[in-house]
Amino acid sequence: MDDHATDHLLTPVTGQQIGQYRLDLGTGTWWWSSGTYRVHGFEPGEVVPTTELVLAHKHPDDRDRVRAMLRRAQETGEAFASMHRIMDAHGREKHLVLLGQGRRERESGEVVELLGYVVDVTARVAALANERARHDIEASARSRGGIEQAKGVLMGAYGIDADEAFARIRHCSNNRNVPLRDVARVIVDQAARSGTRDVGPLDEILQGS
Repeated sequence: MDDHATDHLLTPVTGQQIGQYRLDLGTGTWWWSSGTYRVHGFEPGEVVPTTELVLAHKHPDDRDRVRAMLRRAQETGEAFASMHRIMDAHGREKHLVLLGQGRRERESGEVVELLGYVVDVTARVAALANERARHDIEASARSRGGIEQAKGVLMGAYGIDADEAFARIRHCSNNRNVPLRDVARVIVDQAARSGTRDVGPLDEILQGS
């Protein structure tokens, strides 16, 4: 995940939870803040956090990726960031951003600890998904509007029904490898310039390759 994407997801929204964690690599002991417990659906102190518990809550499709990331961080100590899904203690799917880095022992230089933050971005992901869906619906509506206009042009010009008009637009789209909406726009623009009595220009659009 790049920094820009992470920053975008971390924009505060209502209900966003943030927690801290620390993993002692020598003993395998985890420390969770109250926020980290709650992100995972637990009350503080309700369970003893372990690596097995952490990975068990990861979404099955994301678990191996997170396991590999943690292993790499333990080896290199480099900062890391990941967005992945978990299933919390109540069976709810959540989207989390995990941020962290290693801490090295001063004398030996060995990575002895991982520490960082976990951020519940579920609400933010949902908000972005809803916004994308809204844009997609609006774009689809605009596209369908243009196609309906083009169908009307062909129906008037050739005396054909709506199904046949759409079939001709689709055939042209496939032959030219051009999106339907673009073919429709050309048809409508041509009709605006020359009208529908002269079908020659429309023939060239529909039959051209």
